[in-house]
Amino acid sequence: MKIFTNEQIRDIERRTVEEEGVSMVELIERAGEGIANEIAERWQPSKRTIVFAGWGNNGADALVASRHLIDKGFDPQIYLFNIGGKRLSAECEAAKLRLLDEHPDVKLTEITYQFFIPEFEKDYLVIDGIFGSGLDRPLPQSFSMLLRAVADSQADVVAIDIPSGLFGDWNTTVVNNNLAPATLTLPIEFPRLSFFIDDHSELIGQWKAINVGLSRKAMREAAYKYYLITARDVKRMLQPRSLTCSKADFGSALICAGSYGMMGAAVLSAKGCLRSGVGKLTVYSPRCGYYVMQSSVPAAMFARDSHDVVISEITLTQDYDAVAIGPGIGHHDFTINALENFLKVANANGRPVVLDADALNCIAMRPIMLNYLPVMSVLTPHAAEFDRLFGAQTSAETRLLKAIEVAKYHNVVIVLKGRFTAVVRPDGKVHFNSSGTPALATAGSGDVLTGVIAGLIAQHYKPETAAVLGVYIHGLAGEICAETHGTYGVTAEDIADSIGIAIKSLME
Repeated sequence: MKIFTNEQIRDIERRTVEEEGVSMVELIERAGEGIANEIAERWQPSKRTIVFAGWGNNGADALVASRHLIDKGFDPQIYLFNIGGKRLSAECEAAKLRLLDEHPDVKLTEITYQFFIPEFEKDYLVIDGIFGSGLDRPLPQSFSMLLRAVADSQADVVAIDIPSGLFGDWNTTVVNNNLAPATLTLPIEFPRLSFFIDDHSELIGQWKAINVGLSRKAMREAAYKYYLITARDVKRMLQPRSLTCSKADFGSALICAGSYGMMGAAVLSAKGCLRSGVGKLTVYSPRCGYYVMQSSVPAAMFARDSHDVVISEITLTQDYDAVAIGPGIGHHDFTINALENFLKVANANGRPVVLDADALNCIAMRPIMLNYLPVMSVLTPHAAEFDRLFGAQTSAETRLLKAIEVAKYHNVVIVLKGRFTAVVRPDGKVHFNSSGTPALATAGSGDVLTGVIAGLIAQHYKPETAAVLGVYIHGLAGEICAETHGTYGVTAEDIADSIGIAIKSLME
């Protein structure tokens, strides 16, 4: 699903009006009716309801929704902000007049000069239609006070388009404490970029897009920089297997993982790789890992380092289709040297590599290695690992912006793990993952993901495609596990064992 910027959405709306003969008033009518229907499905008409409507088209949406809610038996108290008395857009004015015409007894208070904050209680439903996603400046203090009062009341909040005060695209200057978190957000036609940045997910709550019939042609022709990965996308990308296939058709992978006391990371990564469908897997570990790997993952071959407890050299003895390095390798000087030497060779040969966990920590300890990253390598950091590599960030949003910058600079793919894991490509495109569950927040989960991505690359998926497929499949596997064990009880072993089930469900 394409995630459009505010500028693109305005262009799609303009083209809809110009090319399809649909007026803006008609689009607002469709939006308001859809909003009212969603509200009526979730709350009873007896719910005490307050509606805040701004002076632009977001306010018009709120007024139309109010009219339909009254038709459904609701009795909303409506506050229309018309500061100065002459600020209403033509569409908002039309929506107000029709509301008053059809429901002359409606409880409508038009705020023109004296700004006041009504009293709220926890059992209220507040419909926030003040500012939409087109807002491009900080909230005036009076509106910040109003929204904080709404937040303090703990009332249910429905945000039309987007919670007022939040920008549709980037929000580096927005203070979330000044906004009212939504129980439900109803964007018009499309979710916004800001929905998928961890800093703001608490403000969005549940979301559902309201279809108003914008031009499909304009949507298709619009280029995208941001994309939401869905099951439909993944199913389309996964390749079915021939009845005459053999393991040779699905590639060979090498995972360099483990050290004394950390062989579990190697086991989990290997299981994730095998469940992803790789043809052959070799795990390269120190000698201490031999019995662990042979007994825990007998389907994987074992290649031993010359050192007993850490990896001290990484030399490829054959031409693997994919190489992953990192889970549980530690950061001994021997290991750091081995990684640096390997990256220099891989860089010279132009062979991408998957780097995770301790491999990233080793690079952070010797940043010169960033210069040796092979083109289109896949780095899979969580927030702390990313900050160690590229400098401390103040928020998830600044971290994502930095990831876009460094992915382009180093010509690599960055899998920035989080609530909506972002796959950042060197061309600046960002794919947000829609699968997942809090159950994935368990030790070893990332090691499984590393194995899955390496296994997919070995099967000849491009690194950027393997990253997109890997994060979705991994998230879906977590969801499958949570159905049995709940969000508390899922372990990384469960996730690894469910990778194949997740792929099967997508293929079907």
